[in-house]
Amino acid sequence: MDKKVDPISEDLEWVQRSQDGDQEAFSELVRKYQKRVYYLAYGMLGNREDALDIAQEAFLKAFRSLKGFQGGGGFYTWLYRIAYNLSIDFMRKEWRKKNLEYRDNQDLTEEEDPVIRVPSSSHPGQEMAQKELNRVIMDAIQSLPEEHRSVILLREMEGLSYEDIAKTLRIRKGTVMSRLHYARQELQKNLMPYIKEGEIREKK
Repeated sequence: MDKKVDPISEDLEWVQRSQDGDQEAFSELVRKYQKRVYYLAYGMLGNREDALDIAQEAFLKAFRSLKGFQGGGGFYTWLYRIAYNLSIDFMRKEWRKKNLEYRDNQDLTEEEDPVIRVPSSSHPGQEMAQKELNRVIMDAIQSLPEEHRSVILLREMEGLSYEDIAKTLRIRKGTVMSRLHYARQELQKNLMPYIKEGEIREKK
């Protein structure tokens, strides 16, 4: 019977080999986590190109800082923390410029939406309504305070446990739970006026 490999131990082995100069070992870590880091950044930023840039920057920063990695908490929590901080820094710069905008080809699709699933339709009018609803969903997610947006993304999109979220964000488990509760309440409150059988309902 094959013995199961502990993911954290496996990561640490790749890290140690990378620290010893094995570039292929770090490539294994990139292949393992590149999609998850990208989707974390995309959930924070709502823009595919920006998310790709942040993901690449996160791995580059991780590679340059690898010598100082001590192994506490696991590689992925350390990497996610880097990606999270880069995403926050990027958003703050964008908010200062006041040029945040949404483009149709950057909207969340049904598969990419980490919180709400909207029924798809082949009817052109319903497709337009769904696209507009996706825009509203992204707006609602990005309207959350940074600390609440991060926990909803890590929980709903990444599927991390409360403990792993706490390690990633360096906060207590109880804080994770309270922030998650608040984020879900706010999303429900903000989206409820718009959602009715998968279509946008005009405000009265």
